Amino acid sequence: HLTALRYPEKEIVSVAAQQVWYEPTKPLHPAKATREANLLELTDVLGRRTVDTRHLGHVNVREENAAGALEVMSRFAIDPRKLMYLPPTMSPVTTSARANLLEHPDEAFATYREADVPQVICEEKHMGSRAVVLVHRNPAAAGAIYTRTGRSFFNAELTEKLLEEVRTALSGTGIWDELEATWLLLDCELLPWSCKTESLIRDQYAATGAAARAGLAASVAALTLAHESGLDVSDLLERTRRRSANADRFTTAYRHYIWPTTDLEGVTLAPFQLLASTHFTHETRNHLWHLGFADRLVEYSPRFTRTRRLVVDLADPAAVEAGVTWWEELTGAGGEGMVVKPLANFTLTQRKGQSRLVQPGLKVRGPEYLRIIYGPDYLEPANLGRLRQRNIGHKRSLALREYALGLESLARAVDEEPLWRVHEPVFALLALESEPIDPRL
Repeated sequence: HLTALRYPEKEIVSVAAQQVWYEPTKPLHPAKATREANLLELTDVLGRRTVDTRHLGHVNVREENAAGALEVMSRFAIDPRKLMYLPPTMSPVTTSARANLLEHPDEAFATYREADVPQVICEEKHMGSRAVVLVHRNPAAAGAIYTRTGRSFFNAELTEKLLEEVRTALSGTGIWDELEATWLLLDCELLPWSCKTESLIRDQYAATGAAARAGLAASVAALTLAHESGLDVSDLLERTRRRSANADRFTTAYRHYIWPTTDLEGVTLAPFQLLASTHFTHETRNHLWHLGFADRLVEYSPRFTRTRRLVVDLADPAAVEAGVTWWEELTGAGGEGMVVKPLANFTLTQRKGQSRLVQPGLKVRGPEYLRIIYGPDYLEPANLGRLRQRNIGHKRSLALREYALGLESLARAVDEEPLWRVHEPVFALLALESEPIDPRL
């Protein structure tokens, strides 16, 4: 436990923790010229921070955000030696002006066209939990399967069991030898959504849906009797029937992402990007290369789920229309939507004589999935008009800063820089997650 530890101009009072990774800062011994590589010090993360990134320059972290990240990192996160990366948030597309829609693929295509991106890839957006998998070729080396905030998904026994399946699949497909790797870091979606969110679904979504269906059904019945008796309640009856149908759609929407699981039974991983391996980061390899590796794992073991995809040439109107149709088919069948990414993966564009980092992906969610996010009646004209005023600028800026921090931590890890150097951008990314942004975006 850290209690009332004082530093120059700083004070931490009663930071009670189950596990603490940070040591009090101590001056180096005169005979010691360098800092211990694996030592994490509190002054590394306290206060306002500035992290230098190779792709976006300085990224600033506010003092209050750093304090929030310290709480999460020191109490709940896995061992920092395994935490060389955290996934960035993802920006939604620009709000659509189309009737009865808040998001549409055309806005994503237009955004990338303006950034001079010639081709994009549309990837099925899995409705699960973002999972980063660190797996070592040597079973004796401890790996990890963790969330966007650095927490382990499973206990030690289940984690090792799932890692062994991943390790075996990598051996069986020859990927270890092909990359000359002793460890790999995979970006995945862990399915189903209900695997780690059962209480959230039960207490929030299911309870809301059940209450709405019961209350509105009774209201429709009462209003129908009133209408049949000659009272002028037709407008109210029509509106209530519409709201009752919306409640049914709300329940149907979240049920698409639920199926029973016991321990690892029913759990699958949908890998979509190989982030890094022993000697290299892989953000400059195009997404078809990454999905090709993922497809080999899917073919090897039923533990893995395939990510469907479609490449779109933004200069070809027929290809763009095919991309829209594909999104409509995905969402019409109950899918969450898709993520649109530059096919080349890491991309820079020229603006005013300067190279600018391009968004790594834009999510385009379907109208029924957004009903879960914004509520059963979000498409009612008054509600939709208000939602069209949502400001995505801050979210888009946050996504780009977190992307740059993620790339930075991966590069430092592959370059075998000291732990405290790798941890710096990882911690900063977690701190940015506490910025005040509408969580529905």
